Amino acid sequence: MYSGVGAIAGILGGMLGIGGGLIIVPMLIFCFNLEGITDERAMHLALGTSMASIMFTAASSAIAHHRRNNVEWIVVRRLTAGILIGAFIGTCIVALIPAATLKMLFVVFLSYVAIQMVVGKKPKPSRVLPGPVGMAGAGGVIGLVSSWVGIGGGTLSVPFMVWHNVPLKSAIGTSAALGFPIAVAGTIGYLYNGMGVADRPPHTIGYIYLPALAGIAVVSTLTAPLGARIANATPVDRLKKVFAVLLLVVAVRMIVGLL
Repeated sequence: MYSGVGAIAGILGGMLGIGGGLIIVPMLIFCFNLEGITDERAMHLALGTSMASIMFTAASSAIAHHRRNNVEWIVVRRLTAGILIGAFIGTCIVALIPAATLKMLFVVFLSYVAIQMVVGKKPKPSRVLPGPVGMAGAGGVIGLVSSWVGIGGGTLSVPFMVWHNVPLKSAIGTSAALGFPIAVAGTIGYLYNGMGVADRPPHTIGYIYLPALAGIAVVSTLTAPLGARIANATPVDRLKKVFAVLLLVVAVRMIVGLL
């Protein structure tokens, strides 16, 4: 079951430069409910486990994109400091938010990302990436929001870079590399904030469910290079629109669950 989640997450991570959390989180909630894990704990465990699994997916995807010269490492360096701080702070805030509120935030975020993908506004040709201070601030926002919704940051960093006229395939490859520091900081935060919770299910460390992490990590590491290969050979704009429809479907299903 969790291996299937990992296969999908790996392909999407390599193909679109995302850590796969947009798909991992709702699928994990569904799997956790099948296992009888309470809804109140399921959302936090899904976010923490998603973050931990993204470390493996992002590393595999970044290596694959690097081999195709699609990673702008100077952008990675300038964003990373802000990302690390923002992601850890975000996990501390999430630990205080009720599960139903987290789900609603996640649904709003899914819908926003989907609309942005469909609209696909073009930036002014003169727009370039900001300086070191602006990049650090952008990294903080990307890390903060990513840790809130358990993603690798690609749904924020790819539009951010494309909006500043970074070529789309380079933005996807760079975003894949950025997913690793986001995931590391987020994982540490979910470990720390979940350790004091008494009613966690067995086989968990903090807010990370180890059986799910193992299944996702092993398979996503193998499938992420396949996703990178698909991205390199396919018109990404078309793929993004298909993915946008998928995000809206997931959002609708989660809204139905909330109601």
